Amino acid sequence: MTQADRDRLVTLKKAKKKLITQRAAAEELGLSTRQVKRLLYALKKRGDKAVIHGLRGKPSNRRIDEAIEREVVKILSADVYRGFGPTLAAEYLRKKHGIEASKETVRQWMIQGKLWRAKAEKLEQVHVWRPRRSRYGELVQWDTSEHDWLEGRGEKLYLIAMIDDATSRLFARFVRHDTSEENMKLLWSYLEKFGRPVAFYMDKASMFQTAEKRKKDEPGVDKDPVEMPPTQIGRGLRELGITWIAAHSPQAKGRVERNFQTAQDRLVKGMRVAGVKTLEEANQYLEQDYMVWWERELTVEPSNPDDAHRPLDKSHNLAASLSHVETRQVGNNYTIRFDAELYQIDRAAIVSGLRRANVRVEKRLDGSLAVRYGERYLPVTVCDVADRPKASPPVKAAKPRRTGQRGSDWGKNFDLKKGPKVWQVAAESGRRKGTTE
Repeated sequence: MTQADRDRLVTLKKAKKKLITQRAAAEELGLSTRQVKRLLYALKKRGDKAVIHGLRGKPSNRRIDEAIEREVVKILSADVYRGFGPTLAAEYLRKKHGIEASKETVRQWMIQGKLWRAKAEKLEQVHVWRPRRSRYGELVQWDTSEHDWLEGRGEKLYLIAMIDDATSRLFARFVRHDTSEENMKLLWSYLEKFGRPVAFYMDKASMFQTAEKRKKDEPGVDKDPVEMPPTQIGRGLRELGITWIAAHSPQAKGRVERNFQTAQDRLVKGMRVAGVKTLEEANQYLEQDYMVWWERELTVEPSNPDDAHRPLDKSHNLAASLSHVETRQVGNNYTIRFDAELYQIDRAAIVSGLRRANVRVEKRLDGSLAVRYGERYLPVTVCDVADRPKASPPVKAAKPRRTGQRGSDWGKNFDLKKGPKVWQVAAESGRRKGTTE
């Protein structure tokens, strides 16, 4: 009998002896007057045990059969469910095996089966909380996660994710390489589906920001920062009217970082159960299973129902903005060189001032090439090998001129001061000439 049971028994005995009324006893115990009457009747029949519930110490009538418990432990002991927590395990038991059990019940089963150990909570570094943006599309966090997503079953993959700050809505894709091209492809898909957000929030990776180069021994404290040219993605965002905001730490873009933590646990285990081995299967599972669950369970409604995404209009050319852009100078023969190829501008497109002018060369995501002069695109064709100007033959380097002495001892003992005078040499030369004649 617990102390609460003893206190209840004291109150009931006061009511039994009519020291207090049944209504007063009911108010003291927090029960109804009818329930107090039932307890007084049970006290008369069963004695002091009347205050103890009849099912105390007995198994619950709702308890799941022990055979099901053993089956669950056997299922979760399989290698495919390695590392599953109680919450995720309860979902897969219901979805894959038709076993209904709460996550707390599954937790107890896993602890008894030594499949789960309760971890003590650790005090982590506290960061200042930043409230969500008020509108959907006002700020989108963008990042890439490198992880062993397929656990050795297939090729190495990267997960590029964009998550809205106001609603936590997720847009992601697996790729083979974390390059500007792959990020541009995902950006293209996002813009076509949702429109142009106000700003993207991302880290200072080289594909997003051009870092200023400085010497190792140069502190750079007193030096003013130099405005560097934008990267290909930075230029594309600028042309589309989208602001780029740099995060100074991983914690600053915590929403997308926490998304990766969840994905590295739940998504990896889900793809393991589904037997995913290829990039195509990974993206299919990501879109049809994981992102559906994310949308259902983890997204929230924004405080302001207005959508901040802006539509694409005729002035926005995604193929041009989301491409690799460089500047080239037109040659005297109206050709340009790009990517080890020589391109000839069509004769019909030649206009005044084009020779020696700078043109914009766009290598687009589909592999095509576009050349723009001002606001016009110029048709170009690749020059055949036979039509290309021949390179001039290499000029042989001239032999070094021999300078210095002919031999090692030549002029060794020569002394100008000890030699004869010039007039003496001239007189001697004339005497010898006259003698010969």
